[in-house]
Amino acid sequence: MHLNSTSPPPDSALAPVQISENDGVRFLHLGGTAVQSAMRLSAPNQLELEYTRSMMGFLLFKLQPRDIALIGLGGGSLAKFIHRHLPASRLVAVEIHPQVIAAARNGFGLPADDERLHVVSGDGVDFVRDHPGSQDVLLVDGYDAEHVVAALVTPTFYQNCYAMLRPGGIGVFNLWGSDPDYPLYFSHLAQAFGGHAMQLPSETKGNIIVFAFRTPLPDTTFAYLSGRADRLQADLGLEFDDFLVRMGYCNQCNEEGFLV
Repeated sequence: MHLNSTSPPPDSALAPVQISENDGVRFLHLGGTAVQSAMRLSAPNQLELEYTRSMMGFLLFKLQPRDIALIGLGGGSLAKFIHRHLPASRLVAVEIHPQVIAAARNGFGLPADDERLHVVSGDGVDFVRDHPGSQDVLLVDGYDAEHVVAALVTPTFYQNCYAMLRPGGIGVFNLWGSDPDYPLYFSHLAQAFGGHAMQLPSETKGNIIVFAFRTPLPDTTFAYLSGRADRLQADLGLEFDDFLVRMGYCNQCNEEGFLV
């Protein structure tokens, strides 16, 4: 395994960015061995990591968002996928680590900014707070070397996420289910969204994706979601049918659908 490292400026407390490759997959790391992003070199526009595919599950509930914000760029996998497959959507991606942005551009094929993609070098907490009512979908995927960034799991941050969304908007949060504080994080998140939250556990890892909804709520009947999952799976090649099965294990539902 070959590692390339670039160090942040001497006065920065940010972790060094490392890139490794193994078995045809390129990985992004931040100051440790934990994988922050991955790209299969033979399929650079696909979503290699399962949790990133699960985060795209928001399309089950909101098919054509006009504005999407992403907090935590990583290698840019989600940004690339959205830019490629959702031509009606505009995406702003906010990343606090400037060398992560450079790695995404130079090592992971993130395209240059255009009218549908804008990458901001800055603090995602501040960006969310300063842009209320601006987004239809908010994706939050912020980790340091080993853990979710503490500032991205506070009650105040979740309240600001709710405020950032337009009516009918969806927040999508990548959390770690084995974190002993996960129940607390989920409680704060659900409370900020009036209890309107659903969980999607990863099949092979400990990630749990939480979808949180600002009213009016989407259609969550099984008949509607099953039809949408079939169409999305055919169009995008992601396992949307499996997403619904896994959500059925950990969310309240009745014979007609999910209770949100």
